[in-house]
Amino acid sequence: MPPGRTTTTPAEGTPHRVGGPASATRSSDAVRAVLLAASLVGGYLLFSQLASLFVLVIITIVLSLPLEAAASRLQRHGVPRALGALVALVAMVAVVVGVLVVAIPPFVDELQRLADQLPQIIDQLGEKLGAKHSASTGDSLQRSLQDVLDKPQSLLGPIATVGLSVAGAVGAIIVVVVGAFYMAVNPGPLVDGAVRLFPPDRRGWVTDALAEIRSTWIGWQYGVVADMLVTGLLLYIGLTLVGLDYAFAFSVLSALCVVVPYFGSVAGGVPPVLYALAERGPTTALITLGVYLVVQQVEGNIIIPMVMSRAVKLHPAVVLIGVVLVGQLLGFVGLIVAVPIISATIVIVRELWVRRLEGDAPMPPARPPAAA
Repeated sequence: MPPGRTTTTPAEGTPHRVGGPASATRSSDAVRAVLLAASLVGGYLLFSQLASLFVLVIITIVLSLPLEAAASRLQRHGVPRALGALVALVAMVAVVVGVLVVAIPPFVDELQRLADQLPQIIDQLGEKLGAKHSASTGDSLQRSLQDVLDKPQSLLGPIATVGLSVAGAVGAIIVVVVGAFYMAVNPGPLVDGAVRLFPPDRRGWVTDALAEIRSTWIGWQYGVVADMLVTGLLLYIGLTLVGLDYAFAFSVLSALCVVVPYFGSVAGGVPPVLYALAERGPTTALITLGVYLVVQQVEGNIIIPMVMSRAVKLHPAVVLIGVVLVGQLLGFVGLIVAVPIISATIVIVRELWVRRLEGDAPMPPARPPAAA
């Protein structure tokens, strides 16, 4: 009998609808399941589209902080904030352009020569290790490295979804720089707007959290810059003394990799050690590994405790797990700002959730001063 059909029982003579309530319940559950699945798919698609915007916003805020700090310091000496931020921005751009002009041409040249020699290096490495390998392995790695040299935007993950051509890259850089400048000139309305998103009894905690995030992110930037300079310089000196070819390319690559905590150090040290093993043999490879270990000891025992740990107080396990999650969600560029994202998340959770669970009394809302 079809569901929902009305019948009359012989004994009672009353109408009865077969399967009506059960059928309606099953239909309602099916609709909810479909809506839930659609919501999950829609949320994932929305996040994938907004991931690039999120990363750009984080980069803009991070860039604005040193400009804001410089503008505030110059303002105390009578310099207008706009002029102070502009002076800091010009100085920052001049330093970045100078480094690019000096470092990029020899780095790309050595990397190109390394890519051309890669099949031969793979063959030599296979002979040293006694491993069986396909002749196409070296060619495949060479094509992969050449693709990166020809199209570096392929590393940018979700950022590439915004149509990152040369014009798009220039436009994105201009938007980030201009946005950071305006944030530095007048950060007050943005901070006040963020604080007012929370209830009045939580705004004191939000203000403390934002101040701590600002201090942490500025300290992280100073630490990263110092770490990159010291690591790159020491590695270049060490690899040059070892007599390893492409010392400049390897040192620059390792200096760039320190932006990613822990994983970056390992990733930057593997290529030169393997190259030394292929070209010079086990002895040179061990010496090269020793150079990297010495530099890592200097980094871990001097640079990070003196510069980085004072601002970024994160447990290594939290950093490792966080870096993996951020990399999976935001791609390669997300790794660059992984530490700021992790530190901000920790601060927000602690200030707005943990302190509440621990029973800290909320701060009373601010009251206007009484009239005289």
